[in-house]
Amino acid sequence: MTQSAGVMWIHYVPIATTILSAIFATIILRRYATRRASLHLLWWGMGVAAFGLGTAIESSVTLLGNSFFQTKAWYIAGALFGAYPLAQGTVYLLLKRQTADLLTKITLPIIGFVSLMVVLSPVVPEALEPYRPSGSILAWVWIRWMTPFINVYAVIFLVGGAILSGYRFARQTGVGHGYRAIGNSLIAIGGILPGIGGTMAKAGVVEALYLGEFTGILFIWAGFTVVMNAARLAAPAASAESVA
Repeated sequence: MTQSAGVMWIHYVPIATTILSAIFATIILRRYATRRASLHLLWWGMGVAAFGLGTAIESSVTLLGNSFFQTKAWYIAGALFGAYPLAQGTVYLLLKRQTADLLTKITLPIIGFVSLMVVLSPVVPEALEPYRPSGSILAWVWIRWMTPFINVYAVIFLVGGAILSGYRFARQTGVGHGYRAIGNSLIAIGGILPGIGGTMAKAGVVEALYLGEFTGILFIWAGFTVVMNAARLAAPAASAESVA
């Protein structure tokens, strides 16, 4: 399929987002490799990788043209798995291991089922746009009704968890807590931005999603970096207190 004259500069933004996501996911997963007990890092790493996969598909649509296969893959990677693993990472960070495992056993099969339905769904040929993906190609409209429930779950734990953590650290006076509060606030903002873009994408403004994804990954990465730096600041202080 040939590219449409409607391609704009913003349609190339996912290429940058994909590169950033690949680097960021590598950083997180390398950190997990040294801390195998920290399952939240594994989930966060997988989440950023899935996020990057979604933007990689957006990039391929811009560069090579669209297809039903690409759009379905984009829907699964972006709409269903884009924020869910990140949210599960926060679940494993904030909740007890048993509770986190239970939530995974409940939610993951649901998302897996919806993903299978996306694969099996008939398509609406006239809804396929040549230079940008859209969930409107799915003939089984009820699938798109399921997505908001998945996204609400992700927002509750990813954004809500970051806001709660930031609030808790803001009220404490320990070494590095101020940085942790700032970092979690940045993560919360980063989690909200793609959601706003996704809402606008459902209204046909897919370009808003591209911009929201790019700025969102920047905020999440910045927040993660600030929190990790805060942990390094707190480590010497904790060692000094234990010696004292």
